[in-house]
Amino acid sequence: MDEYIQDFIRESEENITELNNSLLELEDDPNDAEAMDSIFRTAHTLKGNFAAMGFQNGSNLAHAIEDLLDEIRQGRMTVTSEIMDHVFAGVDKIEMILAEIEEHGESKTDPGATIQDIRATLEAADGAPVEAEIDAEPENETSDPKAALSLLEDPSVLADVDDVFHACVEMRDSQMKGVDAMFVLGEVTEHLELLDAAPSVEDINDGEYGDGFDLFVTGGEQEAVTEIVDGVGKVESATVSDVTDEVPNAIADASEASESESTPEVEPADGSEDADGSEDVNGSTETDTQATKAEVDEIQSIRVGVDQLDDLHGMVEQLVTSRIKLRRSVKQGELESAADNLDELDKITTSLQDTVMDMRLVPLKKIVDKFPRLVRDLARTQEKEIDFEMEGKSIELDRTILNEISDPLMHLLRNAVDHGIETPEEREANGKERTGTIHLRGKRERDRVTIEVADDGGGIDADAIKTKAVSKGILTRNEADSLSDEEAYELIFHAGFSTTEEITDVSGRGVGMDVVRNTIKRLDGDISVESEVGGGTSISLSLPVTVAIVKVLFVESGEEEYGIPIKNVDEIRRMGAVKRIEGEEVITHDDTVYPLIRLGQALDVPGETKNGDGMLVRVNESERPVAIHCDAVSRQEEVVVKPFEGILSGIPGLSGAAVLGEGDVVTILDVESL
Repeated sequence: MDEYIQDFIRESEENITELNNSLLELEDDPNDAEAMDSIFRTAHTLKGNFAAMGFQNGSNLAHAIEDLLDEIRQGRMTVTSEIMDHVFAGVDKIEMILAEIEEHGESKTDPGATIQDIRATLEAADGAPVEAEIDAEPENETSDPKAALSLLEDPSVLADVDDVFHACVEMRDSQMKGVDAMFVLGEVTEHLELLDAAPSVEDINDGEYGDGFDLFVTGGEQEAVTEIVDGVGKVESATVSDVTDEVPNAIADASEASESESTPEVEPADGSEDADGSEDVNGSTETDTQATKAEVDEIQSIRVGVDQLDDLHGMVEQLVTSRIKLRRSVKQGELESAADNLDELDKITTSLQDTVMDMRLVPLKKIVDKFPRLVRDLARTQEKEIDFEMEGKSIELDRTILNEISDPLMHLLRNAVDHGIETPEEREANGKERTGTIHLRGKRERDRVTIEVADDGGGIDADAIKTKAVSKGILTRNEADSLSDEEAYELIFHAGFSTTEEITDVSGRGVGMDVVRNTIKRLDGDISVESEVGGGTSISLSLPVTVAIVKVLFVESGEEEYGIPIKNVDEIRRMGAVKRIEGEEVITHDDTVYPLIRLGQALDVPGETKNGDGMLVRVNESERPVAIHCDAVSRQEEVVVKPFEGILSGIPGLSGAAVLGEGDVVTILDVESL
């Protein structure tokens, strides 16, 4: 069951995200029929899935949401922010229930209060004049079970069934009668056995019925049948009767009528067609469910398409062949042949590495699709009007990177809403549109991805930042005055720095920004800020597409070995003359002075280190204009770098660790903070 629950949780998470975004589209454009259709499909799937897994609290809540949205679809209620607040509150409660199920395998949350709020909103709509017209509509002509039985051309399909129930289904007004009926038939066939219908199932699916239709079912008690049929959001009412005792009489009457006179002029629907229709309903319901699951599977496995699997299989075959050839060469002492086999093996493993890294790539949409709801709720709380636009959601990054940047992006968006976009009144006073705009853009550039969060708000005041830095003792007045605006913007990443005086539940720009920068740097990324007072702010993150399989230069100091990413290295040479400037050791290169860092002293390396001799590793000026002294440089090698986490994260000079082929763990240096 654990496997099924995991599948249910993953599918429900996808459905909740899709539901949230469709609801936002509907709130933005109440006439968006496509959004409404998506909402109903998703809400119905959620309701059915929760019920199928035995989590009735989630199913009941989804049912209430479905009923409220149906009132909107039928035109009895209009889309307002207040009504959508009730809907979103219900979706949030479903998400809470799902989180409990994921953590504990069950949910003890009682959604009764939320359901009551939704039902209260529905009751308010029931007092509208439209409801009176509905009450005045005539009853379904086939409400009499005997009359309904007489409409069946061959009642014998009901014979030899222990319990036969007749459900007289009254439907609400609809412009999509076939779609509404499909939901009813899908719910019935999911939980019961549909024996026959009047009119035929095919006609019902086509919307060819009056105010309702009749179903004959078995497979449950009368109360359960009533609850199932009457529980569908499109059903106005359902009357269920036990007609088991009436079936023999109906069969006899049909037989007599067949013998004494010609068949009455009733819409033809022979048993085989009815059976086909019934199978169509079952098939469509199952197909809908399978399509939903397939969509989830496709999202989860789209990076592992058939072509990639074939390539992977082919490379594994080549690996096996190369292993056999290499073993034979070594066994026979043919060193030249063994070297050729090693070269071949190297090419195969490189291709295998590239393929596996591609399979790890995940679209940016996996994390950003939840952000429109975040921005909407924050804007409501802040009483601001904001358009949120996203571009480049299909850009792919390694799933590890996506997991890491989810929270930093959320920080940036929260700050953009809270401290970036002004209130509608402030914007109007400054000659702007009342509605502000926030953009989230993703863009691929070779082996890196740039993600930008930009707003057209008030911008960052560099002078205010400098003044705040002086008041906090971060800089002296002279140091602050010497900073350019771009350098001043960097101060927002100082821990706890913020220019806003008011502490809110959201944050001022700066709160958590140190976490953002540290996370991006740990992922071998860069972060930059551009801003204009009154014109808005843009914060860009530059990240590698894949996690670090990097080429590393291994250096030794005392009894320890460390790795320096090759991309950080500009020059390697023997240790030369050392000079002192203001008491600090430096070396020179092309008339440029580089501060000297002795690795053994900086990291308090155990064992005796070479202070005079040894090797010098000069770091790229773009990274940091310094030179690092070590005892020896041993080799270069490609390794997988795992960033430090928990209490080890944030240690100056260290970025992560790599496990070598023989099992040794080597620390990778962070030259910027060493």
